[in-house]
Amino acid sequence: MEEKAIQLKAEVLKALAQPTRLKILECLRGGEKCICEIVPEINGEQSNISRHISVMQKSHLINTRKDGVRVMVKVKGPEVFEILDKVGIMLKKHLTEQKRVLAQI
Repeated sequence: MEEKAIQLKAEVLKALAQPTRLKILECLRGGEKCICEIVPEINGEQSNISRHISVMQKSHLINTRKDGVRVMVKVKGPEVFEILDKVGIMLKKHLTEQKRVLAQI
């Protein structure tokens, strides 16, 4: 695989590897929201959330648009949620296996 492709994948994964960003993405599962709606939903600060949104926008995970004074945010495509869901499946499998091993002790 080309070095540039590896670099781009790493940037996307780095953008996903942060708890506040994951909370923002989960908040957006239901569709487009204003930053003013995201802030209370994830119990964050507007400036901090705006910074995280900027990082995810640069990594092509989300889009933003102005609606008057409101900044609307939405996930660029369903693939983002597919990645998050796959990680959840991996974790469940791992925990199930650990539970099975512990039961044998």
